[in-house]
Amino acid sequence: MVIMVSMVSMLLLCEGGDAFPLGAASHTNNWAVLVCTSRYWFNYRHMANTLSLYRTVKRLGVPDDHIILMLADDVACNARNSYPAQVFNNENHRLNLYGDNIEANYRGYEVTVENFLRVLTGRHDEAVPKSKRLLSDEGSNVLLYMTGHGGDEFLKFQDAEEIQSRDLADAFAQMHEKRRYKELLVMVDTCQAATLHSQLYSPSVLAVGSSLKGENSYSHHLDADVGVSVVDRFTYYTLQFFEDLDIHSNATIHSLLQSYDPSQLMSHMDYRTDLFSRSLEKVPVTDFFGSVMRIKHTKAAYAGFTGDPSWASHSSSPQNSENFLEEATAKTLMSGVLDKKEQEYPAGMSQHGQRETLWREVDRDRMVVLGLFVLVLAVAFSSIMFPGSHRTTPFKH
Repeated sequence: MVIMVSMVSMLLLCEGGDAFPLGAASHTNNWAVLVCTSRYWFNYRHMANTLSLYRTVKRLGVPDDHIILMLADDVACNARNSYPAQVFNNENHRLNLYGDNIEANYRGYEVTVENFLRVLTGRHDEAVPKSKRLLSDEGSNVLLYMTGHGGDEFLKFQDAEEIQSRDLADAFAQMHEKRRYKELLVMVDTCQAATLHSQLYSPSVLAVGSSLKGENSYSHHLDADVGVSVVDRFTYYTLQFFEDLDIHSNATIHSLLQSYDPSQLMSHMDYRTDLFSRSLEKVPVTDFFGSVMRIKHTKAAYAGFTGDPSWASHSSSPQNSENFLEEATAKTLMSGVLDKKEQEYPAGMSQHGQRETLWREVDRDRMVVLGLFVLVLAVAFSSIMFPGSHRTTPFKH
């Protein structure tokens, strides 16, 4: 049994699996929770706000399976909508936010305080599918965006209930205890939004609100054809900032916050950084609004094929490795086997050709080991299931 476990471990290493924990978590993935807490036609702008942020994070690389979208979804097909199945955030009607690729995880009356808190804390019934769960971990940066009608330390959910600032604070504390985030950015667009982050106490949380206590948050403009306001001011200028950016942008959270003009917002945006450990000037906006993409472009499948003599000098730590298979194999071969192999090749063969031949031999040897392993498993299984099958019985007429 010990031999079998050892062989499994060896094969996992050959396939590039992590055999050891990586220690402290690093930022490895992004999640977004986008919540429209309103319903009814006259709150059209709140749905447009949420769909606008949904479009932005998707454009910057966050996939749908890393986005939890919560909205009443009662506007696009409303009888009063003169543009059926379409939602706009600008009176020029150039961009249909609803489109063909909207994946709302919670719709209509599913958008409740209870479901929202369950999403954050992960306390779901077993029957809840993965598509409705925030599957973040200790390496996740989580963006939480909320919009709707609010007041002093509360935010209404569909005119039926409300969530308090203390509820949010306790939910974030549970998230921290359960290691459901590395860093958390909370952005709220509602009246007196800054009061919602007054009770926060969990580490690595950055909170942004569209208005101070006693201030309202206002809509940006009315669409005469639609008949209602189509976007709020704070979200409108947030989108304006992001519209010129792409996934490779170096813009920071600090530059985003500095872009808000109180004369345009007609309120004073406020943010809280005392719980956040990093300087905002060193935090790219894509750390929350984009995706983590650590891709290294090479001219061949392995850096060793390019003729670069430093191919085996890269760090062999799984935390820094960009090609674990290449480095794990290099670790074994560089102990003397590589030099021995190269001496067996014809003198006229180039270093590039020698390495190609060597890699083919390594792949062949690995397949032989895998075949032997499968054979051992088959014999062991046969011995367990048919313990008397190896005995010979005299043939009887």
